[in-house]
Amino acid sequence: MRRTTLTLLTASLLAATAACSSTTTTGSSTAPASTAAAQATGAASTAAPGTAAQAADASAVLAKLTAAVKTVKAGVQVTADNDPNHLLGRPGQYTSKVTFSDSRIKAADIEGEKEDSVNRGGAIEVFASEADAKARSEYIQGIVKGMPALMEYDYVRGPVVVRVSKLLTPDQAKALQAAV
Repeated sequence: MRRTTLTLLTASLLAATAACSSTTTTGSSTAPASTAAAQATGAASTAAPGTAAQAADASAVLAKLTAAVKTVKAGVQVTADNDPNHLLGRPGQYTSKVTFSDSRIKAADIEGEKEDSVNRGGAIEVFASEADAKARSEYIQGIVKGMPALMEYDYVRGPVVVRVSKLLTPDQAKALQAAV
C-alpha cells in the first residue's frame, strides 16, 4: 500500500510539474500536462501484484459487474480529456472511472441525459485508498442530501465507489452492490 501511495504521489507530482512548466497558447495548456496526467493514472495500474491499485481498476470492476448482472452494459471510459468533473488523477481523487448503463431503466426516463450520466445506470470510480473513496462518497451524499433530483445510491468497497442511478429500485441497486 505504501509503494502504491508513493507511486501515485510521484506520478501526481510529475503531472503537477508538467502542468506548471508547460507553455500556454491562447489560454490552454499544451500536451505535456495531459500526458503527465495520463502517466499518473497509468502508474496505479502498474502497481505491484496484490496491491489495491492493481486489483481495483474501474474496467476490471465493471467486467465483474457485467458478468454478474446481465442488464448492465459498459458505458464511457473516463479519461483526463473527457472527465466532466476534472478529477481523474488529481490528488485524493479517482485513478480510474467508467460509467455503465442498465437496461432496467426506461429510455424515457433518461432521454436527454449525457452518455456518461450516472442516471443511465451508474459509474465506478477507483481511488488510491479506501479513505479517499469514503471521502468521495460522503462528498456526493452531502451534495445530494437536500436535492432529491440528484439523488443516487453510493456503495464503497475498499478503494472503489460504485455510484448507482436513483432510477433503479432499492433492491435492484442492492443487487449491483452485492455483485461488486
